Amino acid sequence: MNGSTEHPPVPAATRLPAGKDSLRRIEEHLEKLIASVRDYAIFLLDPEGHVLTWNAGAEAIKGYRADEIIGEHFSRFYTAEALAARWPEQELQEATKVGRFEDEGWRLRKDGSRFWANVVITALCGDDGEVRGFLKITRDLTGRRKAEEALRASEERLRLILEAVQDYAIFMLDPEGRVATWNPGAARIKGYSAGEIIGQHFSRFYTPADLERQWPQEELKLAVSQGRYEEQGWRLRKDGSRFWANVVITPMYDGTGTLRGFAKVTRDLTERRMAEESLRLAYDDLEERIRERTAELQRLDLHKNQFLAMLGHELRNPLAPIRNALEILAHNADAEAQERARGMIGRQVEHLVRLVDDLLDVSRIMHGKIELRRTTVDLAAAVSRGIEAAQPVLDAHGHRLETKLPAAPLPVDGDVVRLAQVVSNLLTNAAKYTPAPGRIELSLQRDGDEAVLSVRDPGIGIAPDLLPRIFDFFVQGELPLARSGGGLGIGLTLVRHLVQLHEGTVKAESAGEWQGTQVTVRLPLVSAGAERAASPAATDSGQRRRVLVVDDNVDAAESLVALLEMWGHEAHARHDGPAVVPAVAELRPEVVLLDIGLPGMDGYDVARELRSLPGDPVRLLAAITGYGQPEDRRRSEEAGFDVHLTKPVDPDRLRELLAQLV
Repeated sequence: MNGSTEHPPVPAATRLPAGKDSLRRIEEHLEKLIASVRDYAIFLLDPEGHVLTWNAGAEAIKGYRADEIIGEHFSRFYTAEALAARWPEQELQEATKVGRFEDEGWRLRKDGSRFWANVVITALCGDDGEVRGFLKITRDLTGRRKAEEALRASEERLRLILEAVQDYAIFMLDPEGRVATWNPGAARIKGYSAGEIIGQHFSRFYTPADLERQWPQEELKLAVSQGRYEEQGWRLRKDGSRFWANVVITPMYDGTGTLRGFAKVTRDLTERRMAEESLRLAYDDLEERIRERTAELQRLDLHKNQFLAMLGHELRNPLAPIRNALEILAHNADAEAQERARGMIGRQVEHLVRLVDDLLDVSRIMHGKIELRRTTVDLAAAVSRGIEAAQPVLDAHGHRLETKLPAAPLPVDGDVVRLAQVVSNLLTNAAKYTPAPGRIELSLQRDGDEAVLSVRDPGIGIAPDLLPRIFDFFVQGELPLARSGGGLGIGLTLVRHLVQLHEGTVKAESAGEWQGTQVTVRLPLVSAGAERAASPAATDSGQRRRVLVVDDNVDAAESLVALLEMWGHEAHARHDGPAVVPAVAELRPEVVLLDIGLPGMDGYDVARELRSLPGDPVRLLAAITGYGQPEDRRRSEEAGFDVHLTKPVDPDRLRELLAQLV
């Protein structure tokens, strides 16, 4: 427990001079000296160790006021361990024996907390040599003690860290560059054990080329001049193999500024260098693909913007004649004019429905949700249906259609509606891009085990750079602003996907701009004996149904009620969710045509409530909504709907559903 620190100079043994005047002068001198000291506890003990005086430093360090401690034994400042060892008595005995005692150890404050103290006890003797008391000086060195302990702990942690590190070679060099320490990471990376390398010059890790130019010595010079040196380069292992190293050299100085050596940290970056090299090559390739992909994205962005502009144009076009026709119906009583207005509205609504259907088909294609109703179909019959659908567009553009159809049937396994859509889209596309009046040719023939459908037009043709992308989304040729019924530029995209769903192929050919275009579709024919039976056609049974129509759009609900009544059914309307269950209880409908977005309670909740009614009274629960995404269909199925129909509902589809309720 011995130690030393700076303290006021005190003689080894102080003899008190005889005489009252001398003692008084000494006491005055000591009082002034003690009063000026704030960092030391300075106080007197009697020969038995009781406190006689108490200065401000003692109060600050130990926490006792003078009136609390004077007369008490100084042993109360000691820990239980020191008291058990009778350490206070030994201190006084040692001071009495040699005149002075110094020690460092733990002491106690008034509040019971410990502090690390430097203690000096000096025996005070009279003229006769007898001890008359003791002068005790105590200094609080807790801060220094903690710093020393922290330093020792830090050194120990550093030692443990260095021994645990495997990914870095961390070692010391003396000022001349000889290895002084060696951690396990250094042994792993460089291959030398500590016994093999300590004392050797670190230049043995360098390549012959580096040694020839005396690069190891240069590194040490650079570290000294710059305060730190870092580089990457090839280094040698014990077995002579090379590795790519990251090296950091840091000079170390003592308190006087004398260079004591160098700290050297080396990391093996061979794998990273190889990866970086591979990455660089890959980056160069990727960069090239990105100059190409960026150009493609720019083209796609241009097509997207053109598509959005087209969409706005195509959706607005039908609205003008519809609005005009409504004005005619409102203010013109002439039967012929009203009939023309009704026909105008019907045609424009059909046009809007076609646009919306195309958009929905695009969404279904992108999500893989198009389902084919396959039967064995005579492709010529599907072609006829497609021609019938496209005829109004051909007529509107003033074109003449020439057809060449086979006498014998061409059976294919497919969806007659979707195949007719392929034909209609091809003809509509040809009509848009052919100046009027034009002659469009359609031919259907057999080629081995395939049916070949070809549509040819003498129109504006396809530029060579556009030809490979003509079936992509939002890609179409240029049309004048004054075009009519231009569509959305997705017709050929739908054609390609519908043909692919039928295991067929489609190809576009053009000799260039204003050289016309030919699109050829090839579909596999059904072999003999492999025909797929068609589903029984749904026919109107003629039975009167009771139907409840629920839609918050009053016009939509009332018009659908009127249509159902025109077909001979009993129909009623409601316009909010909470009214549905009471209406079902009152009217007992067989069929409920239910909108999803209803006030008060949405259609999903209404459907769940209807399906929970005793006896499940509703035979057909159909969702009629503008929401037609796959997620919407999934939610409606989970809520209990039998079928999901998107607005505007196809009348033929609705009649088919009603007819199936046998």
